[in-house]
Amino acid sequence: MGRLVMKFGGTSVGDIERIRNVARHVAREVANGNQVAVVVSAMAGQTDRLVGWTREASALHDAREYDAVVASGEQVSAGLLAIVLQDMGIPARSWQGWQVPIRTDGMHGAARITDIDGSELRSRMEQGQVAVVTGFQGIGPDNRITTLGRGGSDTSAVAIAAAVDARCDIYTDVDGVYTCDPRIVAKARKIARISYEEMLELASLGAKVLQTRSVELAMVHRVPLQVRSSFEAPDSPNQNTQDGSGPGTFVCDEEEIVEQQVVSGIAYSKDEAKVMLVGVPDRPGVSAGIFGPLAEQGIDVDMIVQNVSEDGEHADVTFTVAERELDRALQVIGGLKDKIGFSRLISARDVAKVSVIGIGMRSHAGVAARMFSALAEKGINIQAITTSEIKISVLIDAAYTELAVRTLHTAYELDAQDTV
Repeated sequence: MGRLVMKFGGTSVGDIERIRNVARHVAREVANGNQVAVVVSAMAGQTDRLVGWTREASALHDAREYDAVVASGEQVSAGLLAIVLQDMGIPARSWQGWQVPIRTDGMHGAARITDIDGSELRSRMEQGQVAVVTGFQGIGPDNRITTLGRGGSDTSAVAIAAAVDARCDIYTDVDGVYTCDPRIVAKARKIARISYEEMLELASLGAKVLQTRSVELAMVHRVPLQVRSSFEAPDSPNQNTQDGSGPGTFVCDEEEIVEQQVVSGIAYSKDEAKVMLVGVPDRPGVSAGIFGPLAEQGIDVDMIVQNVSEDGEHADVTFTVAERELDRALQVIGGLKDKIGFSRLISARDVAKVSVIGIGMRSHAGVAARMFSALAEKGINIQAITTSEIKISVLIDAAYTELAVRTLHTAYELDAQDTV
């Protein structure tokens, strides 16, 4: 019927019984006539354990040896799944990233895929063999093992799908992409279809379902992508994986979505920190003098707000960074005080970013006004705003995060309808 890459995360392969469940999902697709490759993560908790051992061995460890250690978790998962599949009578063979090969740059611990030669995998798949590939890893220019960072198995799966011209199913512990985190909003709805752009925004703004880089690759290479649950019974009749009508969420081109919502989802992130420079001279080149050094240190800046004072000669500049980067950012900016000439440096960690996302924003007015009005009615103050063509994000006090998310979910009519 087609060529398929199936990816299973750490929870899905958490023990031998769950690996057997994964094998039954694979067996179903093989029985349906599909040529199958499987990408697996390390068993749940194993990567954290390996990282802990590495740090215990040496706080200042060699990044190349770090990758050699933490990449071993996926090797175990791949080998075990191949064994279980063979025991079920399905031809299968495990593959490590360097055997494919999955070529990456040399940034150990956060490598990016540069090329995949999918010819051997494609040949094996055409012969009926299931290729079980280790996710999260590849081989660098120095022929050393590299790892792709947290969530890298998603990226591995999409990249392999692009290399062998396959569609890609990402199996997780949730049954699709929701309009919001169901743990916060009880009436959150599962989205049947979502555009690549919307999914990319959701992933980058706090939704944990897919890694941002995997969505980027799927969008660039137009890889058909579906998010679904590995815990749904493999023999369930509701198992269509090809046209987006199945149990999960289909990530696709905007043109494939018949009925577009103005807002598709609400995302939030509490991993935010705010920095404010008070009394900055309002002259050309000052902004470059602030954000250039931050960029040189690899510190990403998100929201930026500048307010000019009444005297017209000074301004207050506010921006946000990831909370884990706050101390480094303050160190960089603090060292620039004499050069920039600001009077005070203020920071805060108790902030959160809440975002509304939807491709329908392109053709509908009043989306921002509804957001601001809804938050104002609940007494929630907005500290900063940033927008794109399909997204509006606001920075608020972290204590109001859940209230803001629920309020906006209702305001944009995303709540699931009660059933009798």
